[in-house]
Amino acid sequence: MFRHFRSDIQAVFENDPAARSRFEVVFTYSGLHAIWAHRIAHYLYRKSWYTSARIVSQVSRFMTGIEIHPGARIGDRLFIDHGMGVVIGETCEIGDDVVIYQGVTLGGTGKEKGKRHPTIGNNVVIGSGAKVLGSFSIGDFSNIGSNAVVLREVPMNCTVVGNPGRVVKRDGQRVGDRLDHTQLPDPVIEMFRTMQKEIDELKAELREAREPMVGGERRK
Repeated sequence: MFRHFRSDIQAVFENDPAARSRFEVVFTYSGLHAIWAHRIAHYLYRKSWYTSARIVSQVSRFMTGIEIHPGARIGDRLFIDHGMGVVIGETCEIGDDVVIYQGVTLGGTGKEKGKRHPTIGNNVVIGSGAKVLGSFSIGDFSNIGSNAVVLREVPMNCTVVGNPGRVVKRDGQRVGDRLDHTQLPDPVIEMFRTMQKEIDELKAELREAREPMVGGERRK
């Protein structure tokens, strides 16, 4: 367990240009605190001290805003940047050199037993607000875009964006139509636009229906 601590600190320096000193990182990085607390909780969980493990997990959640179930398996050099709102489920498995940003959920889709959370490969980056839900794998060296909702397996070396998430790049090549992730459609605005279009069409139909009547009254 303790052999991971040095590499966890190094991961911060490799991924965050704002990190200035080891003292600052050790005492002020909540993502690092959550990972260390989880390593302790996971050790207790493997010893079948489930209640003690959950207590450590809940204290860490209260202090850092990051919820990691003691049963989750985390590899080396995980970096959680600005981790408020991150949730990692019980049967989730995370590989080495993974980067997770704030608001990410690695969760399940129901109340089924057994493996119900995703398996994240090595060197994966998961953007802010992304949701990866279900028992499937995210391939090595893949990128999950901000606010993407991923509900099925992602191969290696892919970029996924959108809701529901879809692969837009694989092995450095574009896949399908290009989706500009900075200009995703707003469903509420789209709904109002559709309603306004229907209202305009109804007005036009009423106007056309009234014109013969008006013309007939004028002829009288």
